[in-house]
Amino acid sequence: MDRLWNALTDGGAPDHCGWLKDRYGVSWQIVPSEVIAMAKSSDTVKVRRMTEVMMQMVKLDIAALRSAFEGEAA
Repeated sequence: MDRLWNALTDGGAPDHCGWLKDRYGVSWQIVPSEVIAMAKSSDTVKVRRMTEVMMQMVKLDIAALRSAFEGEAA
């Protein structure tokens, strides 16, 4: 994730929730497969906690999202 994020933001610009624009103005969202798996959970409380934390991020922090999903203090 870090390698892709760094390469795509080189000459581009980060945005929120894992989104960024590359040097050509193309938008990308870098989302690790673990985050996708958590988002597909049937436990809506866990998904809501994770989503609320993710909405405050620019580059996604998997450890922080996992902690929010599991209900652990950040």
